[in-house]
Amino acid sequence: MAAVSGGRRVTLRPGAWLVWGAVVFFMLILAGVVGAVVVDSFGTRWFTGWLPAGWTTRWYGTTWREFDLGGVLVVTLEVALAVVVVSLFIGVPAAYALARRTFPGKRVLMVAFLLPILIPPITYGVPLATVLYKFHLAGKLSGVILANLVPAVPFVILVMTPFIEQIDPKIEAAARMCGARTRVIFTRILGPLLLPGMLAAAILILVRTVGMFELTFLTAGPDSQTLVVALYYSVSSAGIRAQQEIDAMAVIYTMSMLVLLVVALRFVNPTQLVTQIKERD
Repeated sequence: MAAVSGGRRVTLRPGAWLVWGAVVFFMLILAGVVGAVVVDSFGTRWFTGWLPAGWTTRWYGTTWREFDLGGVLVVTLEVALAVVVVSLFIGVPAAYALARRTFPGKRVLMVAFLLPILIPPITYGVPLATVLYKFHLAGKLSGVILANLVPAVPFVILVMTPFIEQIDPKIEAAARMCGARTRVIFTRILGPLLLPGMLAAAILILVRTVGMFELTFLTAGPDSQTLVVALYYSVSSAGIRAQQEIDAMAVIYTMSMLVLLVVALRFVNPTQLVTQIKERD
């Protein structure tokens, strides 16, 4: 099948039509599911028909008060920022050591770092939570942070190692010959060069930690629940609760994740990161 665009004849193969049809079908299904939740969160009653019987915003206020979403959002932000800071503090020096040193078992160690990222978190979350409960850390904010560090630190190492490998070691050697100390080399020379990679890893970990359910659910207590765990409890807790309240909470969670993704795409452009790596070769 052909179409005319700008004076040129563009031919679309049947395979292309199938791909575009599948994409459009998926987007329609996604828009229908998300749209139904959003509409229901503003509806008074919605049993029959295409639209609710009336519109209101009181479900958001009720959900905010009943589940103390202000406190939940603060806890979510505290956990996410703490995980980002600690994982960068541990992961960047570890990535530097792996990029600059050769030692026996290096490949085995890199594969070990991949395991917490590749395997489902629930597989190691249960024994991890058991250990944290044994040391009286689970149920507290510190326990939630420690649990989320298990996949976060290896993620930083795997992201930062290629960035460090692209930096010519001669730059560091020249700085040492000029009398620069190790601290100055890291802060004044390597730091600016590694900043794009660190920023990319930080934002990706931030999004991952906010959406991490399994590890947070297994180690969180009443005062250390993140937004995704609070959403689960709102669905599964006993008692009669209006469906609109749950949908309102789901909309709040979705909007929070969308804000994080917009920030990630605003400050971290994957194309620019790839270009910067190639320019360092």
